[in-house]
This record gives sequence, C-alpha cells and structure tokens, in this order.
Amino acid sequence: MDSVSPLSAAEFFARAKSRLDLVTPPGLNDPSITPKRGDHDVDPVMQKIAEIRPIRPAAVLVPVIDHPEPTVLLTQRAQHLPNHPGQISFPGGKIEKSDADPLDAALRETEEEIGLDRAHTEPLGFLDLYMTTQGYRIVPVIARVKPGFALTLNTGEVDATFEVPLAFLMDQANVQKHSRDWNGLTRHFYALTFGEHYIWGVTAGILRNLHERIYK
Repeated sequence: MDSVSPLSAAEFFARAKSRLDLVTPPGLNDPSITPKRGDHDVDPVMQKIAEIRPIRPAAVLVPVIDHPEPTVLLTQRAQHLPNHPGQISFPGGKIEKSDADPLDAALRETEEEIGLDRAHTEPLGFLDLYMTTQGYRIVPVIARVKPGFALTLNTGEVDATFEVPLAFLMDQANVQKHSRDWNGLTRHFYALTFGEHYIWGVTAGILRNLHERIYK
C-alpha cells in the first residue's frame, strides 16, 4: 500500500475545501443508484446483499481537530448497545425527517452523542457516499474542529472518545485487510490498530476514502 507525506493542518484543510463540497449525493435515497464506495470496496459480494436491503440514510461527522499536527476525534460505542457494541466509530447516525440535510443530521447527532457544540465545527465537505451491508447509506462530513472544546458524553450511546493523529490514519502502511465470519459468510474489511483501539469496518473504510480524496 502507498504511504503519504504528512500534511500540515493548513494544507489538509485547504485541500479538503478545494476538493469537497456540501452537495447531497444523489444516491442517498435512490435505490437505482449504487454508491461506488462501501463495504463492497474490499468485499464485492456484499454489494448484492446491500442492494436488496431497505435504504437507511445516515450521516457521520469526521471531526479533524486543528492542532499543529491534526488529529481525528473518534468515539467508542457503549458496550450495552444491541448493535456494534464497543466498536470505534464517528459520531453520527440516522438522518431524521426533521433534519434539513445530511450536514444538519451529522451535527445534531454529534451534539447528542458527545456534546460537541457545532459552534466549534467548520464543515468542509462530504466524502463519497458509503454503503454498508446492512443497507445504510452514510454521508461522511469532514469538519475542521477548533481546539479548546468541552465534551459531554451521552453514556447511553458512547463509552469514550479519543484522538488519533491524522498522519497515522492516513499512512496506508498502518492499514490491513482482515476477515471474519458473518452469517455463514467470510467478510473482508479494512482495519487499523492504534494502541488498544481496533478501528475496522465502516470507520476504516471511510478513512480509506478520506485518503483517496485528499491525499492522492
């Protein structure tokens, strides 16, 4: 896999602004459009499974903190949740009818989950629409986050938050392809290990797309 030279915070945010936009992707709710990015990036058989699932529009925030060496803020889902307990994720969730657009949903969900005030965030643009095997179509929102924020975690949803250097996440030497059994099938996915944290699946896939859009 290709390695990348680290970008300064200014370089990263400038590239994000020039390469991304906040236009809602057309495949978010349209079953006739299959998103190019998703679990099927590394596991093509999953595309056919996802295409027959009901569409579940969602949005997540990819909060890049504007330190001299930028970091990405990630969450650890609560252990008692019925779906994906303890997994590493971005703050976000289902797009509700009351949300104006995917950006509004990502900011709302982030405030509800971890208490990050949207006044600290500057949305820069959407990555590619990401389709999961379960039928979720996720709009990842890249945002610049000013340091000095305070968080209040919703313990019903999130056990913890932590920061990972952006340079570590974007260095493809740290990315591996793993597999595990799922409903009688062998699933393949991207994964990274940062200290005690195992970052895999959708989160790792979105980070891979971030690398493709900003660093190539």
